[in-house]
Amino acid sequence: MSRARCHLRSALFLAAVSSRGATTGVAARRVLSAWPAPQEPGMEYQDAVRTLNTLQTNANYLEQVKRQRGDPQKQLEAMKLYLARSGLQVEDLDQLNIIHVTGTKGKGSTCAFTERILRSYGLKTGFFSSPHLVQVRERIRINGQPISPELFTKHFWRLYHRLEETKDGGSCVSMPGYFRFLTLMAFHVFLQEKVDLAVMEVGIGGAYDCTNIIKKPVVCGVSSLGIDHTGLLGDTMEKIAWQKGGIFKCGAPAFTVPQPDGPLAVLRDRAQQISCPLYLCPPLEALEEGGPLLTLGLEGEHQRSNAALALQLAHCWLQQKGYRDTGELKASRPSLLGQLPLAPVFQPSAHMQHGLRDTEWPGRTQLLRRGPLTWYLDGAHTTSSMQACVRWFRQALHSRERPGGGSEVRVLLFNSTGDRDSAALLKLLQPCQFDYTIFCPNLTEVSSTDNADQQNFTVTLDQVLLRCLAHQQHWSRLHEDQASPEPGGPAPLLLAPRPAHTHTHSTSSLVFSCISHALQWISQGRDPVFQPPSPPRVLFAHPVAGSGAIVLQEAAAIHVLVTGSLHLVGGVLKLLEPSLSQ
Repeated sequence: MSRARCHLRSALFLAAVSSRGATTGVAARRVLSAWPAPQEPGMEYQDAVRTLNTLQTNANYLEQVKRQRGDPQKQLEAMKLYLARSGLQVEDLDQLNIIHVTGTKGKGSTCAFTERILRSYGLKTGFFSSPHLVQVRERIRINGQPISPELFTKHFWRLYHRLEETKDGGSCVSMPGYFRFLTLMAFHVFLQEKVDLAVMEVGIGGAYDCTNIIKKPVVCGVSSLGIDHTGLLGDTMEKIAWQKGGIFKCGAPAFTVPQPDGPLAVLRDRAQQISCPLYLCPPLEALEEGGPLLTLGLEGEHQRSNAALALQLAHCWLQQKGYRDTGELKASRPSLLGQLPLAPVFQPSAHMQHGLRDTEWPGRTQLLRRGPLTWYLDGAHTTSSMQACVRWFRQALHSRERPGGGSEVRVLLFNSTGDRDSAALLKLLQPCQFDYTIFCPNLTEVSSTDNADQQNFTVTLDQVLLRCLAHQQHWSRLHEDQASPEPGGPAPLLLAPRPAHTHTHSTSSLVFSCISHALQWISQGRDPVFQPPSPPRVLFAHPVAGSGAIVLQEAAAIHVLVTGSLHLVGGVLKLLEPSLSQ
């Protein structure tokens, strides 16, 4: 048996793996979980979710699709056919008064701000987003709350049976994929629940995203752009901007936050080609000038850009629908950036201020304080979002209350998936000077068969564990490079002076087989809410795990940053906040 596979087995059964000698040169083929056996549809929520999971793409098939990618335009046409088979026409979606939002970083937070602002006006809102953190029904919200298990179950089977009844016997694909199905379901739920408006977050991209069958949005928005999903969207900011600008529609106003010159020019050209009025959002400071400072429900300086975009989207929607209480208009000035006109500068109304203040969006710059533990949760997974995450984490640490005596320990819990550059993300985290760095897959437990919401059939178990070992290798190399800097190179950026430790940072990383084991080791039974059964003895078998357990048990304060993947954050929240699973 190869050394790498030995470590892989150790990660699965012994839970902790040393950073020494871990390799990734093993072809892995074991499937994460068997495909669910066909079953008669039940009326329970978990039955609906298990059936929904059968629409996930099998891991091997997914690799084949990546090698032989079809025409994106045909995929969008297929979505229109699915919509028709479900009993709707594209024109029916115009009733939803849609706000359509795309971007690389912050589009979910922008949507959350926008929805909450408009709900503060007494409007009944629908909100479609992805991914979910704990339960799939979080993706479809009415008035800010995930639809109930009963409502999800009812609408799921109604749509599922409708698509089954209308499938073409000669077609090899009778059902839409997982995300397409949920998009269709959201349209049906919002129409049948008679919402006043729907905020729709683009999944990936824009031009060929399945939400882009929307033809007449009330207003569109573009949050901060960056490099992500290069296999689908392209490997330059300009290519990605072209994809994102694909949601623009003739005559429908669109707003963007400031972007680099190249992507901004692409967005401007895309808008001009179809007579879409595109405006540049002024900074939040311009709207605060002469009035009260705005309080945001989401932490982090980067959320101010998302809030500025949300205010413009809500203001535009309200004005188009004839609302008068939309804030006092201030003197405007022309924009010189990318030759785009500047969006209106106005004094946010009381409703808008309350909406911004009351916005909640779990898993994004979220703090949980539990006894000696403080959990910092942020699903950053791109270079730009990780930079914002690090700034937020460091600022939060700087402003924290320090314990009267005893040591403070910093722990990083990290995972990254897909084609993202985990080495680049980890390098950005290095200045935070963590005492321990933990890697684990996005699996709540080693076996997720009892939790349909957390199942993922697009990857194999060996693949996710080997990727964690690769993360660990990247982390070790970063510390080796830091220990031997090039002559004349820049001095390392330090967060604050650190006390001496008995271990070296190059050996203070561990790989656990699931999130539950990672949290058990980090918390050492000191989180008053997360109190699982006694951990298996092998959880502390590794020397670093054993010595680290003593350090964590004796620490006066433990600061844990969970980042790199929204799915990882979701798994952590499922365990730390049991109420989210109810």
